[in-house]
Amino acid sequence: MATSTVENYLKQILLEQQRVEGSPVPMGKVASALGVVPGTTTTMAKSLADSGLVNYAPRKGVRLTEEGEKLALHVLRRHRLIELFLVEILGLGWSEIHEEAEKLEHVISDKVLEKIDALLGFPTVDPHGDPIPTAKGKIDARSLENLSGCPLGEPLRISRITDQAPEFLRFIENNGLQPGAELKISEQNRVAGTLTFSLSKGKTLTIGASAAKKILVE
Repeated sequence: MATSTVENYLKQILLEQQRVEGSPVPMGKVASALGVVPGTTTTMAKSLADSGLVNYAPRKGVRLTEEGEKLALHVLRRHRLIELFLVEILGLGWSEIHEEAEKLEHVISDKVLEKIDALLGFPTVDPHGDPIPTAKGKIDARSLENLSGCPLGEPLRISRITDQAPEFLRFIENNGLQPGAELKISEQNRVAGTLTFSLSKGKTLTIGASAAKKILVE
């Protein structure tokens, strides 16, 4: 059975792979995401490679093997189902569930996980709109655009929030920008780097382009 540290590394490598499809994941990115020094990630990468979970190339990075990806997807499934359970059943705020899910994902049994899945109605996305891998390790692909690249006046619906830092999620929640919210962009000031839009309830909001890129819509 993989340790929680191994599972954390595999899950993070998977998330980074999804951002740089087809390319090795630099060890520096993994180290930064996990809050450890690069030397620690290099040592772990060698260990994971010895276990057949990653392919590691010095000075280039890592890629998950088929076995490593299978395990990483299972950890990601646990994490995202737990997050949804914490929000929908226990009523926790969605800006505080990530840390709780980080702890629980390593100890919950598959039997309990499948019961949670059924209780929630076999959901396909977590509270942030991130896709939940199926029990067979499949992820539904959706064509989404970040808010900063969308045209003016077109009806849009928020589907996913890519930044899960608590302070950013509190900003999203306080302004009603959770997945499912509908909006229309009224102005985009590229010189100032701002974007103004109206929500379905009549509220108008202006945000920076960097924040808009973290909000995916359809």
